[in-house]
Amino acid sequence: MSAIATNKGVRISPRKVAAVADLVRGRTVADALVILSHTPRNSALVVADTVKSARANAEHNHSYKPDSLTIIEISVTPGPRLKRFRAAARGRALKFERKSSHIRVVVDGEKRVAKKVPAKTTEQPQEENA
Repeated sequence: MSAIATNKGVRISPRKVAAVADLVRGRTVADALVILSHTPRNSALVVADTVKSARANAEHNHSYKPDSLTIIEISVTPGPRLKRFRAAARGRALKFERKSSHIRVVVDGEKRVAKKVPAKTTEQPQEENA
């Protein structure tokens, strides 16, 4: 079972986020974070946060080894758009939209071996009546 992280309503255009997501698709999580830390775009920070969240979900919720994680899928879909107007010449108003994005990252890797815990004893220590 893969670990998933989503980041919804990011106030950056999906086209700009998708350009950064293409850089890290199919890479290991460690490589992806290095690439994103050296990418000079605002959307790189948001994609890096989502990748870190997917890594944390895989490690804590699904008990994957953090060193073995790879990005199986990264998708960027358009979110809701805010419709706005800008003043134009001769008293007119021109429409424009403030776009947003949804980012979804799926990581998969090698499971951590479960540690064997010794069984608890149900016997109570005996008290000496001296």
